[in-house]
Amino acid sequence: MKRFLISLLVLILTAGTLGAQTQSKSSGTKTKNATPRSTKTAIPPRRSLLNPVSLNEKAPEIYKVKFVTTKGDIIIQVTRVWAPLGADRFYNLVKNGFFTDASFFRVIAGFMAQFGINAKPTINAAWQSANIQDDPVKQSNKRGYVTFAKSSAPNSRTTQLFINYGDNSRLDSDGFAPFGQVIEGMDVVDKLYSEYGEGAPGGNGPDQGRVQLEGKPYLDKNFPKLDSIKSAAIMSAASPASKTPVKAPAAHKAPAKPATPAAKTPQ
Repeated sequence: MKRFLISLLVLILTAGTLGAQTQSKSSGTKTKNATPRSTKTAIPPRRSLLNPVSLNEKAPEIYKVKFVTTKGDIIIQVTRVWAPLGADRFYNLVKNGFFTDASFFRVIAGFMAQFGINAKPTINAAWQSANIQDDPVKQSNKRGYVTFAKSSAPNSRTTQLFINYGDNSRLDSDGFAPFGQVIEGMDVVDKLYSEYGEGAPGGNGPDQGRVQLEGKPYLDKNFPKLDSIKSAAIMSAASPASKTPVKAPAAHKAPAKPATPAAKTPQ
């Protein structure tokens, strides 16, 4: 009888131990399966002029930009439907300070005033291959209209722009799509220093390659009379009714321009 009770007690203790181990394993398995998956979301890229892909806001349908220049103020009204991709790129460049201290490095009397190379080489390097697709040409390159410069290659617009001095509608068929218009300060544009003329190698003006690589110090040292943009800012969204038309004068015959695809310039 005594042996029977001892055997029964051992059996009970063994069963209890096995039960506890089974419960522990079962509990461990449930805990492992219940571990939640990571819900971390991708962090958007930091908005920076050194990261062009981060500057991709859609522009308002109509907005105004104020340039404070060394000759006075210029106000440009942008109509997005004219050239949506160009309007968006210009909006992001202005909003993020790209044009601060940028020079009007190629000013050809009777033709156009070109700008859009940053004062800092590091920023120019970042934007060199940040091309945007071409927009269909819906407006003409008339006096006061603002257009992105490009090479003869498709989809080659980046950051350079020009303001038309005369009727340059001959550029329309080459794919130069205006996206905005100077509505105040065209007299200021007319006063921008132009005596350096065409750029190198075709003229005595700045070498665009060196402007890209050396920045504003190159221009200040070698072309000190060039005018520049002190600041650029988005003024406000505007309604179509607020647009101030600018009359185009008689067409000016522009001198022939050498083909410089790498310089992103109107031909």
